[in-house]
Amino acid sequence: MRRRTFLSALPAGALMAGAARAQQAPAGAPVAKPASVQPAPAPDPYAGVGIGDRITGPRFVGRSTVWGANGAAATAHPAATMIGLDTLRRGGSAIDAAIAINAALGFLEPTANGIGGDAFGLMWDPAQKKVVGFNGSGASPRGLSLEAARGKAGRDGYLPRYGAVTVNVPGTVDAWWSAHQRYGKLPWKDVLLPVAELCEQGVPVPQVVAYYLERNMAGFDRSAATIEENDNRKKVWIHGGRTPKTGEVFANPDLGRTYRMIAEGGRDAFYDGAIADHIERYFKRIGGWMTRADLAAHRTEWVEPLMTTYRGVEVYSLGPNTQGLSTNQILNICEQFDLKAMGFQSAASIHVQAEAKRLAFEDRARYFADERFAKAPTEWLNSKAYAAARAKLINPNRVMDRVFPGDAPTQGDTTYFSVADSDGMMVSWIQSNYRGMGGGLVADGPDGRTLGFMFQNRGELFALSDGHPNVYAPGKRPFHTIIPGFACKDGEPWMAYGVMGGGMQPQGQAQIIINMVDYGLDPQEAGDSPRWQHYGSSEPTGQPAEGIGKLHLESGVPEATKQQLTAMGWDLGPPDGGFGGYQNVMKQINEQGRWTYGAATEMRKDGNALAY
Repeated sequence: MRRRTFLSALPAGALMAGAARAQQAPAGAPVAKPASVQPAPAPDPYAGVGIGDRITGPRFVGRSTVWGANGAAATAHPAATMIGLDTLRRGGSAIDAAIAINAALGFLEPTANGIGGDAFGLMWDPAQKKVVGFNGSGASPRGLSLEAARGKAGRDGYLPRYGAVTVNVPGTVDAWWSAHQRYGKLPWKDVLLPVAELCEQGVPVPQVVAYYLERNMAGFDRSAATIEENDNRKKVWIHGGRTPKTGEVFANPDLGRTYRMIAEGGRDAFYDGAIADHIERYFKRIGGWMTRADLAAHRTEWVEPLMTTYRGVEVYSLGPNTQGLSTNQILNICEQFDLKAMGFQSAASIHVQAEAKRLAFEDRARYFADERFAKAPTEWLNSKAYAAARAKLINPNRVMDRVFPGDAPTQGDTTYFSVADSDGMMVSWIQSNYRGMGGGLVADGPDGRTLGFMFQNRGELFALSDGHPNVYAPGKRPFHTIIPGFACKDGEPWMAYGVMGGGMQPQGQAQIIINMVDYGLDPQEAGDSPRWQHYGSSEPTGQPAEGIGKLHLESGVPEATKQQLTAMGWDLGPPDGGFGGYQNVMKQINEQGRWTYGAATEMRKDGNALAY
């Protein structure tokens, strides 16, 4: 706590007593400097209270998996889930529902996503009977040079968190359009207009979103000197001098108007029309680099997903510039160990998983980048042979002192949701502005208002050192943390799942798969299970590893496990709220009757799962 905060929290009598003692000091006597005393934290009135008992299933689980036969959706906000199901019930496909959900979350959960950011997806195409994927990430402005980017670096030598230098072309709207062109059933306008009405009418703000809105705005205020323009974000999210509180109705009519423009004009309204003109004028006004030409050049890329197997389950991910390959690598390494025999939430099991993460993340830092500029050895990194060699580096009794990336053979970081429809299409979709709400910048709109959304700060993840695969370049996509997950069994779709939260995502995805495959948990149980997260690995920005890093554990991890991990040499950190947000829709093949969907949601967020 800062000293001024501490002093302001003291009773007036304590301050007066301190002043009196200072006045009683003998003349000429040296005045002792007050010791830097941190106040004791306020006692937790709920300390020692655990979760209530359920009649069936593990005791740590907060609710049941939701089941339905025709469609399902799991999102981070109840209103978004309802919009998704309503879209399905109106005859929309899972993609129609995904677009409506994503648009709604840009309003309902602006602390995690919005049309100023990028999107990625994996989905089961029932017509092709295969998993397909898209990369909806945008490139850096062509008018921003490496030298100019380096000129914006902070004292640490890395790009700043906020401001125009971190803004890349937002890929989300084109991802919507591209997916709708392939798989949409409802007319484009019918997907977006109900969301525009929601923005204009307003919705009560839930607890977690209210918390992060206040926190994000305070962070922007602290960094206001490094952000080129600060008034527009306040017009959108601050009213009466503050952000909305839990339960208060919040509306964003500026975003509603932007959605109506996109509903009427399609993707071109955003990338090569009126919205693009507003964006270009705004960045010119504040001294940024984004232009209409940058926006018009953007296209979503449909890609072939990477696949590995984990004890017979087919696990799919997206390759670089995302970190999806890290999930595959963690699972490939863990497959070399009998985690089931080690025991659920045991020190031995968590130790192996965390060490696998450390090994995978060194490769992530060394190789992952926009493959149009630097080709990563993905086939080798995804191979079982490489995983077996890496697994041999893990000491079952002691944490590794240092880890290094593999030596490649010579060769020629959010909101997440799942949705499924009655035709068997299952969609795993993730979308983000990166750090919190994004870079702090909201473009001017018509009539002195704004466009109602914030631009991403994904460009912060570029490296600035020569020779690094992820070094900044004009027209290049940065390394991306956001990754959807998908899994199949015997060539049939099993789960559209994901875990939000920067570097937590591959760690969380691997934990979900391990919880379900090795420990037999159902989708909701797998998500409610206590999680671990390791910090301190090397980063694709060029930042080196911080020793062995720090392993954070949620409070539900058994005390005996924590003690054993400490004895192994792990530096344990407390629960810090950074364990991600999870959603899942699972397809179950039933012995009697047709298949059904089981939907699960994240108890750490505001959302819910529904099926019908």
